[in-house]
Amino acid sequence: MSFPQIVSREEWTSARESLLQEEKALTRARDQLSAARRAMPVVPVEKEYVFASPTGEVTLLELFQGRRQLLVRHFMFDPKAEEGCVGCSMQADNVGDLSHMHARDTSFVMIARAPLEKIEQFKARMGWAHIPWVSSYGSDFNYDFNVTMEKGELPAVSSFIRDGEQIFHASSVFDRGGEVFINTYNYLDVTPLGRQEEELAHPWDWWRHHDRYDAEQAANPGENWWTGVNKFEVRQVRHDSPAAQQQAEAGTQ
Repeated sequence: MSFPQIVSREEWTSARESLLQEEKALTRARDQLSAARRAMPVVPVEKEYVFASPTGEVTLLELFQGRRQLLVRHFMFDPKAEEGCVGCSMQADNVGDLSHMHARDTSFVMIARAPLEKIEQFKARMGWAHIPWVSSYGSDFNYDFNVTMEKGELPAVSSFIRDGEQIFHASSVFDRGGEVFINTYNYLDVTPLGRQEEELAHPWDWWRHHDRYDAEQAANPGENWWTGVNKFEVRQVRHDSPAAQQQAEAGTQ
Protein backbone atom coordinates (compact mmCIF):
# COMPACT_ATOMS: atom_id res chain seq x y z
CA MET A 1 0.00 0.00 0.00
CA SER A 2 1.34 3.41 -0.98
CA PHE A 3 1.99 6.15 1.55
CA PRO A 4 -1.04 8.45 2.15
CA GLN A 5 -1.30 11.80 0.38
CA ILE A 6 0.24 14.67 2.33
CA VAL A 7 -1.95 17.81 2.63
CA SER A 8 -2.38 20.91 4.77
CA ARG A 9 -4.27 20.85 8.07
CA GLU A 10 -7.17 22.73 6.41
CA GLU A 11 -7.46 20.16 3.61
CA TRP A 12 -7.24 17.32 6.14
CA THR A 13 -10.04 18.87 8.24
CA SER A 14 -12.30 19.15 5.20
CA ALA A 15 -11.70 15.50 4.26
CA ARG A 16 -12.21 14.38 7.85
CA GLU A 17 -15.54 16.21 8.16
CA SER A 18 -16.72 14.60 4.93
CA LEU A 19 -15.78 11.12 6.19
CA LEU A 20 -17.51 11.85 9.50
CA GLN A 21 -20.86 11.98 7.72
CA GLU A 22 -20.29 8.48 6.36
CA GLU A 23 -19.28 7.27 9.82
CA LYS A 24 -22.48 8.66 11.31
CA ALA A 25 -24.57 6.94 8.62
CA LEU A 26 -22.81 3.63 9.38
CA THR A 27 -23.41 4.09 13.12
CA ARG A 28 -27.12 4.69 12.53
CA ALA A 29 -27.31 1.64 10.24
CA ARG A 30 -25.62 -0.49 12.89
CA ASP A 31 -28.07 0.76 15.52
CA GLN A 32 -30.94 -0.29 13.25
CA LEU A 33 -29.39 -3.71 12.68
CA SER A 34 -28.88 -4.21 16.43
CA ALA A 35 -32.52 -3.28 17.06
CA ALA A 36 -33.65 -5.77 14.39
CA ARG A 37 -31.52 -8.48 15.99
CA ARG A 38 -33.06 -7.78 19.41
CA ALA A 39 -36.52 -8.04 17.83
CA MET A 40 -35.81 -11.53 16.48
CA PRO A 41 -37.97 -14.34 17.89
CA VAL A 42 -36.38 -16.91 20.20
CA VAL A 43 -36.50 -20.72 20.26
CA PRO A 44 -36.94 -22.83 23.44
CA VAL A 45 -33.98 -25.05 24.27
CA GLU A 46 -35.69 -28.32 25.14
CA LYS A 47 -32.66 -30.57 25.58
CA GLU A 48 -30.53 -30.50 28.73
CA TYR A 49 -26.86 -30.10 27.89
CA VAL A 50 -24.13 -31.07 30.35
CA PHE A 51 -20.55 -29.78 30.09
CA ALA A 52 -17.28 -30.61 31.81
CA SER A 53 -15.87 -27.73 33.86
CA PRO A 54 -12.92 -27.41 36.27
CA THR A 55 -15.40 -27.74 39.15
CA GLY A 56 -17.31 -30.70 37.74
CA GLU A 57 -20.29 -31.17 35.44
CA VAL A 58 -22.42 -28.10 34.74
CA THR A 59 -25.61 -27.61 32.77
CA LEU A 60 -26.36 -24.89 30.23
CA LEU A 61 -28.62 -23.26 32.81
CA GLU A 62 -25.80 -23.19 35.35
CA LEU A 63 -23.55 -21.40 32.85
CA PHE A 64 -25.86 -18.38 33.20
CA GLN A 65 -24.56 -18.07 36.79
CA GLY A 66 -27.90 -16.66 37.82
CA ARG A 67 -27.87 -13.93 35.17
CA ARG A 68 -30.58 -13.34 32.58
CA GLN A 69 -28.47 -13.70 29.45
CA LEU A 70 -25.61 -15.92 28.27
CA LEU A 71 -23.10 -15.35 25.46
CA VAL A 72 -21.34 -18.44 24.12
CA ARG A 73 -18.16 -18.27 22.08
CA HIS A 74 -18.12 -21.52 20.06
CA PHE A 75 -14.37 -22.16 19.98
CA MET A 76 -12.83 -24.35 17.28
CA PHE A 77 -10.85 -26.96 19.20
CA ASP A 78 -11.23 -30.47 17.79
CA PRO A 79 -10.79 -33.29 20.34
CA LYS A 80 -7.82 -34.62 18.35
CA ALA A 81 -6.06 -31.23 18.15
CA GLU A 82 -3.31 -30.21 20.55
CA GLU A 83 -4.13 -26.48 20.49
CA GLY A 84 -7.11 -24.28 19.70
CA CYS A 85 -7.89 -22.44 16.48
CA VAL A 86 -5.72 -19.42 15.66
CA GLY A 87 -8.67 -17.24 14.63
CA CYS A 88 -10.78 -18.18 17.64
CA SER A 89 -7.76 -17.43 19.79
CA MET A 90 -7.53 -13.93 18.32
CA GLN A 91 -11.17 -13.35 19.26
CA ALA A 92 -10.54 -14.72 22.75
CA ASP A 93 -7.57 -12.35 23.11
CA ASN A 94 -10.02 -9.50 22.54
CA VAL A 95 -12.34 -10.52 25.39
CA GLY A 96 -11.84 -7.97 28.16
CA ASP A 97 -12.89 -7.82 31.80
CA LEU A 98 -16.21 -9.64 32.08
CA SER A 99 -17.47 -7.40 34.90
CA HIS A 100 -18.83 -5.03 32.24
CA MET A 101 -21.03 -7.80 30.76
CA HIS A 102 -22.00 -8.94 34.24
CA ALA A 103 -23.22 -5.41 34.99
CA ARG A 104 -25.70 -5.88 32.13
CA ASP A 105 -26.99 -9.19 33.57
CA THR A 106 -25.03 -11.19 30.98
CA SER A 107 -22.58 -14.08 31.43
CA PHE A 108 -19.92 -15.20 28.94
CA VAL A 109 -18.36 -18.61 28.36
CA MET A 110 -16.23 -20.30 25.72
CA ILE A 111 -17.28 -23.82 24.72
CA ALA A 112 -15.18 -26.28 22.72
CA ARG A 113 -15.44 -29.97 21.94
CA ALA A 114 -11.88 -30.76 23.06
CA PRO A 115 -11.57 -32.65 26.37
CA LEU A 116 -11.29 -30.43 29.43
CA GLU A 117 -7.66 -31.38 30.12
CA LYS A 118 -6.55 -30.04 26.73
CA ILE A 119 -8.66 -26.91 27.19
CA GLU A 120 -7.14 -26.18 30.59
CA GLN A 121 -3.60 -26.59 29.27
CA PHE A 122 -4.21 -24.31 26.29
CA LYS A 123 -6.07 -21.76 28.39
CA ALA A 124 -3.13 -21.52 30.80
CA ARG A 125 -0.68 -21.13 27.91
CA MET A 126 -2.72 -18.28 26.41
CA GLY A 127 -3.29 -16.44 29.70
CA TRP A 128 -7.09 -16.51 29.64
CA ALA A 129 -7.64 -17.02 33.37
CA HIS A 130 -10.48 -14.48 33.31
CA ILE A 131 -12.53 -16.39 30.71
CA PRO A 132 -14.77 -19.31 31.77
CA TRP A 133 -14.34 -22.28 29.44
CA VAL A 134 -16.09 -25.65 29.43
CA SER A 135 -15.95 -28.78 27.28
CA SER A 136 -18.89 -30.08 25.26
CA TYR A 137 -17.03 -33.32 24.52
CA GLY A 138 -19.47 -36.23 24.31
CA SER A 139 -22.60 -34.07 24.10
CA ASP A 140 -24.85 -32.99 21.25
CA PHE A 141 -24.38 -29.28 21.93
CA ASN A 142 -21.97 -28.44 19.10
CA TYR A 143 -23.94 -30.52 16.62
CA ASP A 144 -27.33 -29.10 17.58
CA PHE A 145 -26.05 -25.53 17.13
CA ASN A 146 -24.25 -26.37 13.87
CA VAL A 147 -20.71 -25.58 14.98
CA THR A 148 -19.49 -29.15 14.43
CA MET A 149 -20.16 -30.56 10.96
CA GLU A 150 -18.90 -33.39 8.80
CA LYS A 151 -15.66 -31.56 7.97
CA GLY A 152 -15.00 -30.40 11.52
CA GLU A 153 -15.40 -27.40 13.79
CA LEU A 154 -16.43 -23.89 12.85
CA PRO A 155 -16.58 -20.60 14.80
CA ALA A 156 -19.62 -18.70 16.01
CA VAL A 157 -21.04 -16.64 18.84
CA SER A 158 -24.51 -17.51 20.17
CA SER A 159 -26.71 -15.69 22.63
CA PHE A 160 -29.27 -17.21 24.99
CA ILE A 161 -31.83 -15.72 27.33
CA ARG A 162 -33.76 -17.40 30.12
CA ASP A 163 -37.13 -16.93 31.75
CA GLY A 164 -36.77 -18.66 35.10
CA GLU A 165 -35.31 -22.07 34.25
CA GLN A 166 -36.53 -22.07 30.63
CA ILE A 167 -33.69 -21.26 28.22
CA PHE A 168 -34.19 -19.74 24.78
CA HIS A 169 -31.76 -19.54 21.86
CA ALA A 170 -31.82 -15.94 20.59
CA SER A 171 -29.12 -15.59 17.92
CA SER A 172 -25.97 -17.01 16.34
CA VAL A 173 -23.35 -15.04 14.42
CA PHE A 174 -21.10 -16.71 11.84
CA ASP A 175 -18.42 -15.83 9.28
CA ARG A 176 -17.56 -12.12 8.83
CA GLY A 177 -20.31 -11.23 11.27
CA GLY A 178 -17.81 -12.27 13.92
CA GLU A 179 -15.35 -9.50 12.98
CA VAL A 180 -17.20 -7.18 15.34
CA PHE A 181 -15.71 -9.20 18.22
CA ILE A 182 -12.11 -8.55 17.07
CA ASN A 183 -11.12 -5.18 18.52
CA THR A 184 -7.69 -5.59 16.93
CA TYR A 185 -9.40 -5.07 13.58
CA ASN A 186 -11.38 -2.09 14.88
CA TYR A 187 -8.15 -0.38 15.93
CA LEU A 188 -6.31 -1.25 12.70
CA ASP A 189 -9.22 0.10 10.65
CA VAL A 190 -8.55 3.66 11.88
CA THR A 191 -4.87 3.58 10.77
CA PRO A 192 -3.57 4.62 7.33
CA LEU A 193 -2.32 1.11 6.51
CA GLY A 194 -5.42 -0.65 7.85
CA ARG A 195 -5.37 -4.44 8.09
CA GLN A 196 -2.68 -4.84 5.41
CA GLU A 197 -4.35 -7.93 3.95
CA GLU A 198 -4.68 -6.86 0.30
CA GLU A 199 -1.69 -8.87 -0.94
CA LEU A 200 -2.55 -12.05 0.98
CA ALA A 201 -4.18 -15.08 -0.60
CA HIS A 202 -6.67 -15.03 2.29
CA PRO A 203 -7.27 -12.10 4.67
CA TRP A 204 -6.59 -14.30 7.69
CA ASP A 205 -3.24 -15.69 6.51
CA TRP A 206 -1.28 -13.38 8.84
CA TRP A 207 -3.02 -14.51 12.04
CA ARG A 208 -1.00 -16.47 14.60
CA HIS A 209 -1.39 -17.42 18.25
CA HIS A 210 -0.23 -14.36 20.17
CA ASP A 211 2.78 -16.25 21.55
CA ARG A 212 3.86 -17.58 18.13
CA TYR A 213 4.31 -14.52 15.88
CA ASP A 214 8.09 -14.87 16.06
CA ALA A 215 8.09 -18.65 15.54
CA GLU A 216 9.04 -19.91 12.08
CA GLN A 217 6.76 -22.95 12.22
CA ALA A 218 3.76 -21.25 13.85
CA ALA A 219 0.33 -22.59 12.93
CA ASN A 220 -1.89 -20.42 10.72
CA PRO A 221 -5.69 -20.48 10.48
CA GLY A 222 -5.67 -22.82 7.50
CA GLU A 223 -8.65 -23.43 5.20
CA ASN A 224 -11.86 -21.49 5.75
CA TRP A 225 -14.00 -24.36 4.45
CA TRP A 226 -17.25 -23.23 6.07
CA THR A 227 -17.78 -20.09 3.95
CA GLY A 228 -21.02 -20.56 2.06
CA VAL A 229 -22.17 -23.48 4.23
CA ASN A 230 -25.74 -23.04 5.49
CA LYS A 231 -25.26 -22.81 9.26
CA PHE A 232 -29.02 -22.65 9.92
CA GLU A 233 -29.97 -25.89 8.20
CA VAL A 234 -31.58 -28.41 10.54
CA ARG A 235 -29.36 -31.48 10.57
CA GLN A 236 -29.83 -35.03 11.72
CA VAL A 237 -28.48 -36.06 15.13
CA ARG A 238 -24.97 -37.39 14.71
CA HIS A 239 -24.81 -41.18 14.67
CA ASP A 240 -22.45 -41.43 17.65
CA SER A 241 -24.20 -38.89 19.86
CA PRO A 242 -25.61 -39.74 23.31
CA ALA A 243 -29.13 -39.12 21.96
CA ALA A 244 -28.59 -41.47 19.02
CA GLN A 245 -27.18 -44.14 21.31
CA GLN A 246 -30.20 -43.86 23.60
CA GLN A 247 -32.53 -44.18 20.61
CA ALA A 248 -30.65 -47.27 19.44
CA GLU A 249 -30.80 -48.85 22.87
CA ALA A 250 -34.51 -48.09 23.16
CA GLY A 251 -35.08 -49.75 19.78
CA THR A 252 -33.53 -52.99 20.97
CA GLN A 253 -35.60 -53.23 24.16
